[in-house]
Amino acid sequence: MKDAQPDTMRVLFKQYLQIEKNASPLTITNYEKDIRDFTAFLGQHVAVDYAAVSYARVRQYLSELHAREYSRRSIARRLSCLRSFYKFLLREELVEHNPFAMAATPRLEKRLPTFLFPKEVEQLLALPDTATPFGLRDRLILEILYGSGIRVSELVGMTLSSVDVVVGTALVLGKGAKERYVPLGQHALCAYRAYIERGRPALVKQSAPLALFLNTRGQAMSDRSVRRMLTDYVEQASDVLKVSPHTFRHTFATHLLENGADLRSVQEMLGHASISSTQIYTHVTRERMRAVYNQAHPRA
Repeated sequence: MKDAQPDTMRVLFKQYLQIEKNASPLTITNYEKDIRDFTAFLGQHVAVDYAAVSYARVRQYLSELHAREYSRRSIARRLSCLRSFYKFLLREELVEHNPFAMAATPRLEKRLPTFLFPKEVEQLLALPDTATPFGLRDRLILEILYGSGIRVSELVGMTLSSVDVVVGTALVLGKGAKERYVPLGQHALCAYRAYIERGRPALVKQSAPLALFLNTRGQAMSDRSVRRMLTDYVEQASDVLKVSPHTFRHTFATHLLENGADLRSVQEMLGHASISSTQIYTHVTRERMRAVYNQAHPRA
């Protein structure tokens, strides 16, 4: 077995995620955070030695997570991360066994994705002040999130060359650095032209990046900036709406399926590797259908 210090093991795993797995920066950050937490737990008892960790120590760690009132979903995520970490260490012959291999993943409660009704979408889309550069930018962001169902990470990664106004598509970089084309409707294209002509030029500073969406400093917007912007509009619209950028993605998929789109097409537009990830939206539409039936049919 090769000799390596804990710090070296973590660095090697990070390189593996970056190079071999092509993981997103957010995924890598989450993995690093989970491994740091487990490392801190080990350090409370003995010197950190990943190779010496037993299944009993893993059970002790899981008990501590339960005591700290972590949700089942959070515990499942940590288990998945640490299994992957040890699987890598085992492959590299840095440990002799994977103590997480026997740990059972908590049974997760099924949560249907939340989505907006068409009137709620219209209400949000009408909020940006399109007489201002930032209003033009925000209107385009909302139109693209709802009109194409892309992730917020894909949105902030868009550049000036991403949109083809002739064909009506945008090229985005999804999970695993996989590129895909997504459709843009007439409303989104109209908002795009307005932003490019009257919005973005007013936001550009001397050393403007190629990013499509710019912040107050003329730099590329971050995920956090988009989430903060969306929160501001949601607070203006309603005290009861709970909306994240991902809510627009859920809404996009739900509205498409409700209006007759086939599951495979929605899967391709969302960039899901497996159709099982897309099938959750069929549950949403069935729930909605049942609610409408119960409310409207006299013999329901």
